[in-house]
Amino acid sequence: MIVWIIGGLAFLVAADAVFLFVWIPRLIDRRLEHFQSDLMDRHYDEVENMYRTMRGWRHDYHNHIQAMKAYAQLGKYEELMTYLGRLDENLYQVDTVIKTGNLMMDAVLGSKLALMKKKQIRTDVTVHVPERMRLTDLELCVLAGNLLDNAIEACEVVEEEDNRFIRIYMDTLQDQFYLSVMNGMNGTARRKGAGFVSRKRGEGLPGFGLQRVDRIVEKYGGYLNRQTEEGVFATEILLPLSAAGGE
Repeated sequence: MIVWIIGGLAFLVAADAVFLFVWIPRLIDRRLEHFQSDLMDRHYDEVENMYRTMRGWRHDYHNHIQAMKAYAQLGKYEELMTYLGRLDENLYQVDTVIKTGNLMMDAVLGSKLALMKKKQIRTDVTVHVPERMRLTDLELCVLAGNLLDNAIEACEVVEEEDNRFIRIYMDTLQDQFYLSVMNGMNGTARRKGAGFVSRKRGEGLPGFGLQRVDRIVEKYGGYLNRQTEEGVFATEILLPLSAAGGE
Protein backbone atom coordinates (compact mmCIF):
# COMPACT_ATOMS: atom_id res chain seq x y z
CA MET A 1 0.00 0.00 0.00
CA ILE A 2 2.77 2.43 0.92
CA VAL A 3 4.50 1.64 -2.37
CA TRP A 4 1.30 2.42 -4.26
CA ILE A 5 0.86 5.70 -2.39
CA ILE A 6 4.46 6.72 -3.05
CA GLY A 7 4.08 5.72 -6.68
CA GLY A 8 0.88 7.74 -6.97
CA LEU A 9 2.49 10.79 -5.42
CA ALA A 10 5.45 10.48 -7.77
CA PHE A 11 3.08 10.32 -10.73
CA LEU A 12 1.24 13.43 -9.55
CA VAL A 13 4.49 15.31 -9.04
CA ALA A 14 5.68 14.31 -12.52
CA ALA A 15 2.35 15.31 -14.03
CA ASP A 16 2.47 18.68 -12.27
CA ALA A 17 6.03 19.21 -13.51
CA VAL A 18 5.00 18.45 -17.10
CA PHE A 19 2.07 20.88 -16.80
CA LEU A 20 4.25 23.56 -15.23
CA PHE A 21 7.23 23.37 -17.56
CA VAL A 22 5.60 22.22 -20.82
CA TRP A 23 1.95 23.17 -21.05
CA ILE A 24 1.97 26.52 -19.23
CA PRO A 25 4.65 28.00 -21.57
CA ARG A 26 2.66 26.72 -24.55
CA LEU A 27 -0.54 28.27 -23.24
CA ILE A 28 1.27 31.58 -22.66
CA ASP A 29 2.71 31.47 -26.19
CA ARG A 30 -0.77 30.92 -27.62
CA ARG A 31 -2.18 33.81 -25.56
CA LEU A 32 0.66 36.05 -26.77
CA GLU A 33 0.10 35.03 -30.40
CA HIS A 34 -3.61 35.75 -30.04
CA PHE A 35 -2.82 39.11 -28.41
CA GLN A 36 -0.41 40.01 -31.24
CA SER A 37 -2.99 39.07 -33.84
CA ASP A 38 -5.64 41.24 -32.16
CA LEU A 39 -3.14 44.10 -31.86
CA MET A 40 -2.24 44.04 -35.55
CA ASP A 41 -5.91 43.74 -36.55
CA ARG A 42 -6.59 46.90 -34.53
CA HIS A 43 -3.64 48.67 -36.14
CA TYR A 44 -4.79 47.70 -39.63
CA ASP A 45 -8.32 48.90 -38.83
CA GLU A 46 -6.93 52.25 -37.64
CA VAL A 47 -4.76 52.60 -40.75
CA GLU A 48 -7.60 51.63 -43.06
CA ASN A 49 -9.86 54.20 -41.41
CA MET A 50 -7.17 56.89 -41.80
CA TYR A 51 -6.69 56.13 -45.50
CA ARG A 52 -10.45 56.00 -46.06
CA THR A 53 -10.74 59.46 -44.49
CA MET A 54 -7.91 60.82 -46.66
CA ARG A 55 -9.54 59.43 -49.81
CA GLY A 56 -12.79 61.06 -48.77
CA TRP A 57 -11.04 64.40 -48.29
CA ARG A 58 -9.48 64.21 -51.74
CA HIS A 59 -12.86 63.42 -53.20
CA ASP A 60 -14.55 66.33 -51.40
CA TYR A 61 -11.71 68.83 -51.85
CA HIS A 62 -13.21 70.50 -54.94
CA ASN A 63 -16.62 70.86 -53.28
CA HIS A 64 -15.09 72.46 -50.18
CA ILE A 65 -13.20 75.00 -52.30
CA GLN A 66 -16.33 75.90 -54.28
CA ALA A 67 -18.38 76.37 -51.11
CA MET A 68 -15.77 78.67 -49.54
CA LYS A 69 -15.44 80.71 -52.75
CA ALA A 70 -19.21 81.16 -52.82
CA TYR A 71 -19.29 82.42 -49.22
CA ALA A 72 -16.44 84.85 -49.97
CA GLN A 73 -18.04 86.18 -53.18
CA LEU A 74 -21.33 86.79 -51.36
CA GLY A 75 -19.53 88.54 -48.51
CA LYS A 76 -20.79 85.96 -45.98
CA TYR A 77 -17.60 85.96 -43.99
CA GLU A 78 -19.18 84.78 -40.75
CA GLU A 79 -20.60 81.73 -42.53
CA LEU A 80 -17.20 81.20 -44.20
CA MET A 81 -15.44 81.17 -40.82
CA THR A 82 -18.02 78.71 -39.44
CA TYR A 83 -17.45 76.46 -42.47
CA LEU A 84 -13.67 76.63 -42.00
CA GLY A 85 -14.11 75.79 -38.33
CA ARG A 86 -16.03 72.62 -39.18
CA LEU A 87 -13.33 71.55 -41.62
CA ASP A 88 -10.61 72.19 -39.04
CA GLU A 89 -12.36 69.89 -36.53
CA ASN A 90 -11.87 66.94 -38.90
CA LEU A 91 -8.39 67.78 -40.16
CA TYR A 92 -6.68 65.98 -37.26
CA GLN A 93 -7.25 62.73 -39.15
CA VAL A 94 -5.26 63.81 -42.20
CA ASP A 95 -2.68 66.34 -41.02
CA THR A 96 -0.55 63.86 -39.06
CA VAL A 97 1.11 62.20 -42.06
CA ILE A 98 4.68 61.36 -41.14
CA LYS A 99 7.59 59.99 -43.17
CA THR A 100 9.79 57.54 -41.30
CA GLY A 101 11.38 55.67 -44.20
CA ASN A 102 9.14 52.66 -43.56
CA LEU A 103 5.66 52.57 -45.11
CA MET A 104 4.12 50.29 -42.50
CA MET A 105 5.49 52.41 -39.67
CA ASP A 106 4.24 55.55 -41.43
CA ALA A 107 0.73 54.11 -41.36
CA VAL A 108 0.80 52.95 -37.73
CA LEU A 109 2.38 56.19 -36.47
CA GLY A 110 -0.03 58.28 -38.53
CA SER A 111 -3.03 56.57 -36.97
CA LYS A 112 -1.59 56.83 -33.44
CA LEU A 113 -0.73 60.51 -33.84
CA ALA A 114 -4.24 61.22 -35.06
CA LEU A 115 -5.61 59.47 -31.98
CA MET A 116 -3.28 61.46 -29.71
CA LYS A 117 -4.42 64.72 -31.23
CA LYS A 118 -8.06 63.73 -30.82
CA LYS A 119 -7.44 62.97 -27.15
CA GLN A 120 -5.57 66.30 -26.71
CA ILE A 121 -2.22 64.68 -25.96
CA ARG A 122 0.80 66.85 -26.79
CA THR A 123 3.34 65.11 -29.00
CA ASP A 124 7.02 65.53 -29.82
CA VAL A 125 8.06 63.22 -32.65
CA THR A 126 11.46 62.59 -34.24
CA VAL A 127 11.41 59.38 -36.24
CA HIS A 128 13.62 57.78 -38.86
CA VAL A 129 13.58 54.03 -39.50
CA PRO A 130 16.89 52.69 -40.88
CA GLU A 131 16.71 50.74 -44.14
CA ARG A 132 18.95 47.97 -42.79
CA MET A 133 16.93 46.29 -40.06
CA ARG A 134 17.08 42.74 -38.71
CA LEU A 135 13.60 42.71 -37.23
CA THR A 136 10.63 42.46 -39.57
CA ASP A 137 8.20 45.28 -40.32
CA LEU A 138 5.58 43.37 -38.33
CA GLU A 139 7.85 43.15 -35.28
CA LEU A 140 8.77 46.83 -35.58
CA CYS A 141 5.09 47.79 -35.61
CA VAL A 142 4.36 45.48 -32.67
CA LEU A 143 7.08 47.23 -30.67
CA ALA A 144 5.94 50.74 -31.52
CA GLY A 145 2.24 49.89 -31.39
CA ASN A 146 2.43 48.37 -27.91
CA LEU A 147 4.51 51.21 -26.49
CA LEU A 148 2.26 53.89 -27.98
CA ASP A 149 -0.96 52.15 -26.94
CA ASN A 150 0.31 51.97 -23.36
CA ALA A 151 1.40 55.61 -23.50
CA ILE A 152 -1.98 56.76 -24.83
CA GLU A 153 -3.85 54.77 -22.17
CA ALA A 154 -1.68 56.27 -19.44
CA CYS A 155 -2.25 59.82 -20.73
CA GLU A 156 -6.00 59.39 -21.06
CA VAL A 157 -6.47 59.34 -17.27
CA VAL A 158 -4.24 62.37 -16.64
CA GLU A 159 -6.56 65.27 -15.80
CA GLU A 160 -4.22 68.22 -16.33
CA GLU A 161 -3.76 68.82 -20.05
CA ASP A 162 -0.19 70.12 -19.58
CA ASN A 163 0.80 66.74 -18.16
CA ARG A 164 -0.62 64.74 -21.07
CA PHE A 165 2.30 64.29 -23.42
CA ILE A 166 4.05 61.62 -25.49
CA ARG A 167 7.58 61.95 -26.89
CA ILE A 168 8.64 59.50 -29.61
CA TYR A 169 12.18 59.13 -30.89
CA MET A 170 13.49 56.58 -33.42
CA ASP A 171 16.83 56.69 -35.20
CA THR A 172 20.22 55.05 -35.61
CA LEU A 173 22.50 55.30 -32.60
CA GLN A 174 26.03 53.84 -32.79
CA ASP A 175 25.06 51.30 -35.46
CA GLN A 176 21.96 50.28 -33.52
CA PHE A 177 18.28 51.03 -33.88
CA TYR A 178 17.17 53.24 -31.01
CA LEU A 179 13.52 53.59 -29.99
CA SER A 180 12.36 55.76 -27.10
CA VAL A 181 8.84 56.53 -25.89
CA MET A 182 8.21 58.82 -22.91
CA ASN A 183 4.75 59.73 -21.65
CA GLY A 184 2.92 61.47 -18.87
CA MET A 185 0.91 59.45 -16.35
CA ASN A 186 -0.75 59.60 -12.96
CA GLY A 187 1.70 58.78 -10.19
CA THR A 188 4.30 56.13 -10.98
CA ALA A 189 4.11 52.72 -12.64
CA ARG A 190 3.84 49.69 -10.39
CA ARG A 191 6.99 47.62 -10.11
CA LYS A 192 7.39 43.89 -9.63
CA GLY A 193 11.01 42.97 -9.11
CA ALA A 194 13.03 44.49 -11.94
CA GLY A 195 9.96 44.92 -14.17
CA PHE A 196 6.54 46.55 -14.22
CA VAL A 197 3.01 45.19 -14.17
CA SER A 198 -0.09 46.12 -16.10
CA ARG A 199 -2.78 48.26 -14.48
CA LYS A 200 -5.40 46.40 -16.56
CA ARG A 201 -4.66 42.70 -15.93
CA GLY A 202 -4.79 42.61 -12.15
CA GLU A 203 -2.39 42.83 -9.27
CA GLY A 204 1.11 41.54 -10.03
CA LEU A 205 0.42 40.49 -13.62
CA PRO A 206 2.58 41.69 -16.53
CA GLY A 207 0.67 42.93 -19.58
CA PHE A 208 0.73 40.87 -22.77
CA GLY A 209 1.97 43.95 -24.61
CA LEU A 210 4.97 44.24 -22.29
CA GLN A 211 5.69 40.54 -22.67
CA ARG A 212 5.58 40.78 -26.45
CA VAL A 213 8.00 43.73 -26.42
CA ASP A 214 10.33 41.83 -24.06
CA ARG A 215 10.37 38.77 -26.32
CA ILE A 216 11.20 40.72 -29.47
CA VAL A 217 14.06 42.55 -27.74
CA GLU A 218 15.35 39.26 -26.31
CA LYS A 219 15.11 37.57 -29.72
CA TYR A 220 17.54 40.06 -31.26
CA GLY A 221 19.84 40.36 -28.26
CA GLY A 222 18.82 43.97 -27.71
CA TYR A 223 18.73 46.29 -24.71
CA LEU A 224 15.54 47.31 -22.92
CA ASN A 225 15.25 49.94 -20.19
CA ARG A 226 12.03 51.05 -18.48
CA GLN A 227 12.03 53.86 -15.94
CA THR A 228 9.37 55.71 -14.01
CA GLU A 229 9.16 58.71 -11.74
CA GLU A 230 6.27 60.83 -10.52
CA GLY A 231 4.11 61.66 -13.55
CA VAL A 232 6.44 60.11 -16.16
CA PHE A 233 7.11 56.71 -17.71
CA ALA A 234 9.86 56.05 -20.27
CA THR A 235 10.98 53.07 -22.35
CA GLU A 236 14.24 52.80 -24.28
CA ILE A 237 15.10 50.00 -26.71
CA LEU A 238 18.37 49.38 -28.55
CA LEU A 239 18.50 46.70 -31.26
CA PRO A 240 21.52 45.74 -33.40
CA LEU A 241 21.10 46.62 -37.06
CA SER A 242 23.11 43.61 -38.24
CA ALA A 243 24.03 40.26 -36.80
CA ALA A 244 27.51 39.46 -35.54
CA GLY A 245 29.79 38.64 -38.41
CA GLY A 246 28.22 41.16 -40.81
CA GLU A 247 24.99 39.27 -41.50
